[in-house]
Amino acid sequence: MTEARTTAYAALVMRLSLGVMFVAHALLKLAVFTLPGTAQFFQSIGLPGPLAYAVFAAELVGGLLLIAGVGTRWVAIALLPVLLGATWAHAGNGWVFSAPNGGWEYPAFWTLTLVVQALLGAGAFAPGPARSALVPQRA
Repeated sequence: MTEARTTAYAALVMRLSLGVMFVAHALLKLAVFTLPGTAQFFQSIGLPGPLAYAVFAAELVGGLLLIAGVGTRWVAIALLPVLLGATWAHAGNGWVFSAPNGGWEYPAFWTLTLVVQALLGAGAFAPGPARSALVPQRA
């Protein structure tokens, strides 16, 4: 049975966690690997280099939108291709993400959390009426 009093807060925690992780990964691409370096990595695994810039933008903007609780369901769905691509990129590296070049289980798990977020909605403390059907309503 769903605990209606806390589900909205669980969705909030997941939304904020996902948002922070996306922003962190975008900033990692920008500040550590650099965008040209990320583009070179994309090319080295057979993807177009300019796709790295689109992924950076999607992670940064999508992460900020998740944190703000704006369009959460749609943002989660829109970010699925980024995580499916990351899962594909790490598929040949094995199961454990601590393996050389990172394994596939972390991006696969992150993909599933996006699906859960899309199903749950934004949860508590999100703007607008479409925040979530699970937000407790006062009588």
